[in-house]
Formats: sequence, structure tokens, C-alpha cells
Amino acid sequence: MTDGVVQAAVPGRGRGVLADVWGRTVARDTVMIVGAAVGVGVAAQVALPVPGSPVPVTGQTFAVLLAGAALGPARGAAGMLLYVVAGGLGVPWFAGGTAGWPTATMGYLLGFVLAAALVGRLAAAGADRRPARALGMMAAGNALVYLTGVPWLAVTTGMPLSRAVAVGVLPFLAGDLLKALLAAGLLPASWRLVGRLSDPSGPGRDRR
Repeated sequence: MTDGVVQAAVPGRGRGVLADVWGRTVARDTVMIVGAAVGVGVAAQVALPVPGSPVPVTGQTFAVLLAGAALGPARGAAGMLLYVVAGGLGVPWFAGGTAGWPTATMGYLLGFVLAAALVGRLAAAGADRRPARALGMMAAGNALVYLTGVPWLAVTTGMPLSRAVAVGVLPFLAGDLLKALLAAGLLPASWRLVGRLSDPSGPGRDRR
């Protein structure tokens, strides 16, 4: 059963995501979903305030999109939904160790769920196997976060949409580009490593 999953997930041998490479069980999926939520919570603690903006610079979005790419649409979205709901109910793992239902930035948190699902779907179709496609996949995920976060920010704060874009998008674009480039190198490299480990004729294998 595991061999079949590996064959289906290795580049050139079908579709799948990194989390499927060594098989699936309910227990393993549960651990991955919880782990994805915890990973985003840890990344959220790297938070730098942006002058004039209620939205800080954090490592959240990068962790969200990597989780979606690695886990696929269902588990990725489930992990982010767990992150949002648990944080709203009191787990202090939103940006800067906060909890509760934030007013201005809730749109970004909801965008995490949608972005993880989108990136997971694209990754399952093979978009994370090549750098250019992985870069486009990350850009699409980031765009979806902004499409939900910025209008929410404008409505809840009463600022014009142009101002919401100025404080809720523009300060983060350079960092988003750097993180997308990092993912565009990291994800295909991970698949190449999986391919070598799962190839019985690869270097270091017993050919007797």
C-alpha cells in the first residue's frame, strides 16, 4: 500500500502531495493537521509591527502556504481552520502571542484557510514540482489572503480601500516575494529528494 502511494506521488509518476509519500492513516493525518496549526502558531510569534498598520509582519503566511502545499487541500485547510478557531477560543498563538477574535485582521486569518486549500489543490496537481510553477502557486496563495484580508480591514476600520491596500498589502510585498522564492526552491528540492529515496535503483541501493 505504501509503495503504491510513493509511486503515485513521485514526480513523473502521477499526482499527490508530500504528505502522501509514505502512506496515509487517520492518526497520521490528525497529527499533520494539528502540527500544521502549531507550526503557523509558532511562525506567528515572529511578529514585527508596521507603523500605521494593524497588520504586523509575521511568518504566518509562509507557514500557511507551505502547510497547504505539503498536506493538500483538505488537510491544509483543516489545519488552518483549527488554528483560527483555537486561537479565537483562547489559545495564545496569533501574532505576538495574542488570542481571541481580532477585528481588523480576521479577514487575513480566514484567508489562510482558503489559501491553504487553493495551494494544496495546486500542489496536488503538480504545481510544487518545478520552481516556476511553485512560485506561481505561492503568488496565488498570497493573493487570496489579500483578497479576503484587505476588504475586511477596510470595512472594520472604516478606512478607504486604497488606504487598506497601502497599509495591508504594500509593506509586505517584498517579504512575500522572498518567501515565495524560498518555497520555489524548497518544494521542488524536497520532491527530488523523495524521488531519490524512493527509487530502488538509485545510488546506495542494494542491486543484488
